[in-house]
Amino acid sequence: MLRHLLAVTLALLTAGAALAQRPGDRMRERSRQIDARLADDPYVGIHGSSGIQRGLYRIESTGVSTEPVREAAEKFLAVLTAEQRAKTTFAVDDDEWRKWMNQHFYVRQGVGFDEMDEAQREAAFGLMRASLSADGLKLSRDIMNLNRTLGELNGDNFAEYNEWLYWITVMGEPSADQPWGWQVDGHHLIINYFVLGDQVVMTPLFVGSEPVIAESGKFKGTAIMQREQDQGLALIRSLPAEQQTKAIIETSKAGNDNLGEAFSDNIVLDYAGIAASKLSPDARARLLDLIGLYVHNLREGHARVRMAEVEAHLDETHFAWIGATDEDAVFYYRIHSPVILIEFDHQRPVGIRHLVEGRAPIRQHIHAVVRTPNGNDYGKDLLRQHYERDH
Repeated sequence: MLRHLLAVTLALLTAGAALAQRPGDRMRERSRQIDARLADDPYVGIHGSSGIQRGLYRIESTGVSTEPVREAAEKFLAVLTAEQRAKTTFAVDDDEWRKWMNQHFYVRQGVGFDEMDEAQREAAFGLMRASLSADGLKLSRDIMNLNRTLGELNGDNFAEYNEWLYWITVMGEPSADQPWGWQVDGHHLIINYFVLGDQVVMTPLFVGSEPVIAESGKFKGTAIMQREQDQGLALIRSLPAEQQTKAIIETSKAGNDNLGEAFSDNIVLDYAGIAASKLSPDARARLLDLIGLYVHNLREGHARVRMAEVEAHLDETHFAWIGATDEDAVFYYRIHSPVILIEFDHQRPVGIRHLVEGRAPIRQHIHAVVRTPNGNDYGKDLLRQHYERDH
């Protein structure tokens, strides 16, 4: 079933930008096809070949208030028109959560930044500001701005690439004790943010850009994902030769390697690479620091909670690598434990392929994905427990 869904999704993607120019009814038909495929492939969660590992997540107090997030969501919804609100709000268990997609031509739901007035945009960024850390908000804004840079590099094609082509949806009603959440969906930026009481799950998270460094244009000097790139490379290079051999699952990188992107909610993925239990104390610390770069896109209190969860499973965490390890290498790495999956990938050129030679992966195109394996992406396991307990 999953293979069939992925095949259909691939067929949709290959239509590319041309599809975006076809009549709206054709696009709506594609949306209906995705609805049908998701219905045939209900959410399970990313898991190993032995199946879902149960008992990893539970409803409990974190001691970190989510009131600022709820208040910001209510302010955002309040400044929308009735028509905007109607297309932006969904039930908390709606499959709308799962319909995110990185590609710029995808049909999206919700209200777009491009149709918001200044007050509405400020309220939208207010919701993101209340939910994310300063680093997380800056990364999000930089990704949006770099999307305009991509438009500039494509002959000022701002109809396809600009900083406002991002959409927000709200699932459920913002509440102090009932489940709800929000999603940002757009090119190279997807944030899924589930809230239950004072608990937060912020996955799937997709971040990246092409280019990742703006060398010209309105946002010249903007750069993202350099620490994630450099610290990943520093980690593999710091390992002894025999441990590098264990961690490196492929020495050559010819294409794109991320596995956990759109419509991959249920993939079967076993551990690969080297276990953290085999690493030296220094390498384990480097690994935790690398994980922290992704986790600390969350606001501080909830990032501490998440890192404690990660550290509890550190011995079971695996680090895998594809590609070379020289100073200018392009590569892929994966950090995988029962409670977190992180993928970083240098991708082939797409939007700037007319500016580079060849089609091999480049450092100017990065995709990174963060997932919560074993059934808790989108807070699904917490939601299941909530329904079992309260309903």
